[in-house]
Amino acid sequence: MSDDGGIRIRDDRAAGRLTAYEGADGGEAVGRVEYFVLEEPGRALVPVHTIVEPAHEGKGIAGALVREFYAIAGREGLPVAPLCPYVVKWAGRHPEEAPAADEALVRAAEEWVTAHPERF
Repeated sequence: MSDDGGIRIRDDRAAGRLTAYEGADGGEAVGRVEYFVLEEPGRALVPVHTIVEPAHEGKGIAGALVREFYAIAGREGLPVAPLCPYVVKWAGRHPEEAPAADEALVRAAEEWVTAHPERF
């Protein structure tokens, strides 16, 4: 869980969702990163989609989610193999927080998504 200007972020690894909440008492879900854990050829976190509810766009929620996603990966010692275009752009703008992705892991992640179209 993270706090970024009134936004709380919770990771639901089983569901493959990092969700941002705003407001008191659990709050309203205002954005999420949908992801999966790649196991082969190496373990990695793979963000596939970043979504912010239209009424909450422009508040920095997507950036807070991606920053927390990379922080989680760092704490767990896992690389990130981003497929989400927003995450790829964010990582390019924040190389100090987002180590460069291993191309072999990115290719393997793309193959996994192609083989599991029902997941995303």
